[in-house]
Amino acid sequence: MDSASGSALRRPELVTDAASAPPPESARSLTVTAVYQLSEAGRKASLLAGGDGRAVQQITVPVPTSRLHLVSVDLHGVARLKLRPRYETDAEQRVVRVDAAPTYDVPPTIDELFREAARNHERERVYLAERTITRARKRDADHERRLQVAQAFLADRTQRAYVHPAPSPKRCYVTTAQGRVLFDVATDEGPARDVPPEAHRRFRADLNAKHERTQQERTAQLALHEEKKRYIAEWVAKHGTPEQQARQTPGVLPMEEAIEAITDHAFAAIVDHPVYARDGAERLQAHLRQLPEYAEVVISSVDLVVVSSNAVKATAAQWAVIQHTQKALPGATVALRAHRLVWKRQQQAPSVALFGVLVTQKVGPFTLRREYDVNR
Repeated sequence: MDSASGSALRRPELVTDAASAPPPESARSLTVTAVYQLSEAGRKASLLAGGDGRAVQQITVPVPTSRLHLVSVDLHGVARLKLRPRYETDAEQRVVRVDAAPTYDVPPTIDELFREAARNHERERVYLAERTITRARKRDADHERRLQVAQAFLADRTQRAYVHPAPSPKRCYVTTAQGRVLFDVATDEGPARDVPPEAHRRFRADLNAKHERTQQERTAQLALHEEKKRYIAEWVAKHGTPEQQARQTPGVLPMEEAIEAITDHAFAAIVDHPVYARDGAERLQAHLRQLPEYAEVVISSVDLVVVSSNAVKATAAQWAVIQHTQKALPGATVALRAHRLVWKRQQQAPSVALFGVLVTQKVGPFTLRREYDVNR
């Protein structure tokens, strides 16, 4: 009887290849870049140890998967040990962000770099938590301030929003002691949402009121102009020369000429006073040319600055002119004016002081003014 020989079938799919099996999770690591800086002492120590002595050192270190929280990876896939930015505590025990790599006086070991990255990781968590709290407090404070601004704006009808940009029913800017604040119905809540439509309503009301005032002012100006034309026609018919009357009939007599004639007639009682001439440039030039350093100076009207004010003192001759004018024109306003002529290009040059008596009188719809020279 033949003996049966047993055969074992080998199933390849059930055989494990120890060489091709992935390593356990704890044995895997990621090669990352560590960047740090050396002080001058550290650079010397690096050279003594056979290093390159550069200020910025860059090395690669393996980081096990259990410590990947100490690694950051940028958008380009570059993995770096968390050494920069650095997080430190300031004098007030607050964690602050420093955008620089750590600096060593002695080239650090791998373990020292890991400890620095671990400290940085912990401080970063504290920093982010503090910023979250700070942002929340700032957001609450901003919400409270906006609420107060909105309530004050809505309660005070005299307040107005910025007109540039013009307020709309949905958005507007309101001025505050801290600057302007934007209100938007799409993002605001409560009373703050009511600010843009109310600001727009006030803005439109102001525009309508301004338009109405402009129309009233224009109507008043046109009425005054017509009154002046009527007065001139009556005055020329009564006091004008035959030649002026001949031009007034067809309406070709210039209004400026008629007003000048009315002024001559109104101030006829003081016609003996010389009229103040607006020749300041010539007067200042003549005054400066008397001095050797300005013997050839040329001053035009654009080079002249005239500073005018009411005089605080008057000579006997000036006072006499004022008294005579007030007696001759009882209804007129008389003032002694002081004019200082200054050379714009060289304001340190000697100036000239001139005086005039300014007479103002109301005649019909006109306020007539004429100044008389009291310098001679």
